[in-house]
Amino acid sequence: MTSSNYTSKTHDINGHIDYNDTEHSTWKQLYQRQWEALSHSACEEFQAGVDALNLSPTHIPQLQIINQQLEALTGWQAAPVPALISFKAFFELLAQRRFPCATFIRRPEELDYLKEPDIFHEVFGHCTLLTNPAFADFTQAIGEFGVSLPQQDRPILARLYWFTIEFGLIQTEQGVRIYGGGILSSIDETHYALHSNIPVREKFNLVNVLRTPYRYDEKQRSYFIIEDFASLFALTDPSILLPAFEQAKALGPLPNRHDKPSKESWTC
Repeated sequence: MTSSNYTSKTHDINGHIDYNDTEHSTWKQLYQRQWEALSHSACEEFQAGVDALNLSPTHIPQLQIINQQLEALTGWQAAPVPALISFKAFFELLAQRRFPCATFIRRPEELDYLKEPDIFHEVFGHCTLLTNPAFADFTQAIGEFGVSLPQQDRPILARLYWFTIEFGLIQTEQGVRIYGGGILSSIDETHYALHSNIPVREKFNLVNVLRTPYRYDEKQRSYFIIEDFASLFALTDPSILLPAFEQAKALGPLPNRHDKPSKESWTC
């Protein structure tokens, strides 16, 4: 995705962003139905993150308030950005423990599906998990590795981000649960990711993840299941990540499971 139909909202000199009643109503609808859908589908760390951030079910939160809580918990900040930014800018922010957040919210007519990230996706889907120390450290490590890569290699690393931070599943004592922000913030993908017969769900394999094509504009055909966040962070050890990355580059992408060609020109 290279262009946006939205423009992020700007804050005043005090860091406050003004949202109107329609925008707050959209947040309320998204929050209430997604919270209900996730009651037996999301990982415990997500639910703990919602509590830790004290998210309002009726009003769009102010990023300056989110940042006070995130900073105290894991040293992270939500950084307001335009609707879409480059891979380079994206990884640079992550490396600094700053999560890029678009500040607009989707229009009511696009309540069910939006190709690009809005503030509901960013805060409800991502900032909640950034309250978890192991997940927060993994996210920073992805950014640090991305900054070190030449431009042509960053789309390969984006697959690791995509199949974990955006669309990851985790094995728990209660069964497979959701931790990826792209699923947590999507009513359709919440049910699809766990129950549809269409996608393939497989145990997490780092080389396979780095080789798996994706599309950003339709539901996923592949999901990877991790054991826990500590083991996910352990994969960012250079002695593990670098050889896996080079192996994935040498082998090339796996066959595309989507009906249409892969579409990986994704930016946040």
